[in-house]
Amino acid sequence: MEVRYRYKARDKFGRSADGQMAAESENEVAAKLKEKGLTPFLIEPIEENVTVSFFEKFRRFKQSDVNAFTREFYTLTKAGLTVLASLEVIGEQDRNPILKKIVNGLIQSIRGGAGIADSLARYPKIFSPLYVNMFRAGEVSGRLEQILERLIYLGEAEEKLQMRVKAALRYPAIVLIALALAFLFITNFVIPRFAVLFTKASVELPLPTRILLGINYVSSHYWWLIALLAVGVGVFIYKFAKTPFGKRWKDKLMLKLPVFGPLIIKAEMSRFARVIALLVQSGIPVLRALEISVGSAQNEIVAEAIDKIRVSVTEGSGMTQPMKEAGIFPVSVIRMVRVGEETGKIDELLLKVSEYYDMQVEYTVSNLTVLIEPMLIVGMGAMVLLLALGMFLPMWSMIKVFQHTT
Repeated sequence: MEVRYRYKARDKFGRSADGQMAAESENEVAAKLKEKGLTPFLIEPIEENVTVSFFEKFRRFKQSDVNAFTREFYTLTKAGLTVLASLEVIGEQDRNPILKKIVNGLIQSIRGGAGIADSLARYPKIFSPLYVNMFRAGEVSGRLEQILERLIYLGEAEEKLQMRVKAALRYPAIVLIALALAFLFITNFVIPRFAVLFTKASVELPLPTRILLGINYVSSHYWWLIALLAVGVGVFIYKFAKTPFGKRWKDKLMLKLPVFGPLIIKAEMSRFARVIALLVQSGIPVLRALEISVGSAQNEIVAEAIDKIRVSVTEGSGMTQPMKEAGIFPVSVIRMVRVGEETGKIDELLLKVSEYYDMQVEYTVSNLTVLIEPMLIVGMGAMVLLLALGMFLPMWSMIKVFQHTT
């Protein structure tokens, strides 16, 4: 069964070319492009549209949903059912309506002659390139059950990390929201009443009070403009972040953030090492494992660094030199990769690297609130200082006026 693919490629002069092509697999697209003298660097299926109701559009498809699908698929295939029979059993169960429609689409695609990997690739927003390529590796090698077991491990590790980060950020988010609401309440209801009292007492308002009154004036007279600007800026940032340049700029900025930058690096190192190790253990060559790993990276800068490693390996060079040049791989990872290349045990060593960074990520996430607290305290202190000065400075001036009059 043919699927439409979107591709980007370069000719021998380095000029880019992109377009669409109908084929039965990504390999067929790559072969056809090479016949035309083009070297592809991106091949992805054009997404299959899933028709959902109005209310279903507001239900996000989470990592836990994909994990549940993988676990059920693994259990059924381990019990001896074929791929098609497993999907039919999953599709009959009462579950997430979006996933049910996707499973029905997978069944129709496989009945039409497509493989399970190519069928999954038609839903790139649901199934990541890593997920699809792991399925393809299991399909080709005949070790789908083993691959599914490793996909469960990868998916559950990703879900656990997401849940821990969300839990750690909940407290700072609540504090910031409460502080913002308190600030708005004081500037809009408390300060104006004090300002009337100070004006009647002929007290000159200090700068902090004038700043708070200015905030009150803008928020009360131009709230609609602020709301429009907030929506406009939000839409612009969302659209900008979706562009290749915007995504790269955002990911580069994220790596430079205090606390979160090092956490992202640790998480990406753990993911990179784990994916390469599990793929190599599954019988996939290192070069192919690197290609798959590029799609698994969630940060564009890290993905570019892995792609440079892939190019280096393709040219017959090692992995360590481009890792050094990237500037984001820790020395410990580079050393482990070098030893792994020399001994031929790169999968074992990278698994140890993954375990080490898993512990580092867990420690950082568990202490995330403690690490963020200094920034919260500074922000809260500055806001409280502004409010205190805005209210108490004119009161002191008013007391002095009363003392002179008496």
